[in-house]
Amino acid sequence: MTLIKRFFAPFAALLALAAPAAARVPQARPALWEVSDADTTVYLFGTIHLLPPNYQWRTPKFDAALANSQELVVETIVDLQHPDEILAAKRDLGYSAGLPPIEQRVPPAKRALLRSVIAKTGVPEQYFTSMETWLAAFELLGVRFQEMGLKGEQGPEQALRTEFQGAKKPIGQLETNAEQLGFFDRLPEKAQRLLLEGAIDGPKSMDDDFAKMVSSWSRGDVKAIAISFNRDLSSSPELMNSLIKQRNANWSRWIEDRMTKPGSVFVAVGAGHLAGPSSLISLLQRDGYKVRRIQ
Repeated sequence: MTLIKRFFAPFAALLALAAPAAARVPQARPALWEVSDADTTVYLFGTIHLLPPNYQWRTPKFDAALANSQELVVETIVDLQHPDEILAAKRDLGYSAGLPPIEQRVPPAKRALLRSVIAKTGVPEQYFTSMETWLAAFELLGVRFQEMGLKGEQGPEQALRTEFQGAKKPIGQLETNAEQLGFFDRLPEKAQRLLLEGAIDGPKSMDDDFAKMVSSWSRGDVKAIAISFNRDLSSSPELMNSLIKQRNANWSRWIEDRMTKPGSVFVAVGAGHLAGPSSLISLLQRDGYKVRRIQ
């Protein structure tokens, strides 16, 4: 269930995970597009929310686009220094009374695995029973990220935010924390349980999936990214509609509105949102915008 890592990873920075020793990696060249008219430029960068330490993903073309941008816009801003907003969103959306025991929300064959992951949190199992299934998946995924040695601050979004903050350039978001978590909260219970199963996958399975995901992203292989997302989401049209199609439609409207204002903006969203027939790229092209790939 690679998809669980793709969608919950933006919040992994809150989990204070440990990082392994740095490994030597090749220079990445992730995909980057430009939409422009006479007085407006919108750069579209497909990110990966978590990366190994010291991963080399900046290029001269990327840095030129960044230098030309007056504003950064990301999916949502997770403020590590002031986490009140996301904690409030989780509290308001993620807990309900009368929920079935958490172990009953996974198939019998996976209950022992679920208990073992819960045990690693040091939190009583009953605490997870009070959570909506999507939030339980989110919390348990932190254990798996820790086992993989991944840290949220290693991802491109945090690096971009740090750079724009240092340059005193504005940073915006396409969704608030509550709006983003709301997409999970509105999922049918069946889809939420698929997320929970994905969150407790063994670290070896996650390591293999993550390596493939990073490889496709680093090559800027949009076709491979699209195939991967379609495969991951094929078992749940609800997940595809809620987490990809609806959000892409919202974001394309935001970009089209932004094109009516002068200036340059750098938009960084998960790479899966820029790949495939329902992507931001496809929606903008459908509406008559010329989208040029520059990396």
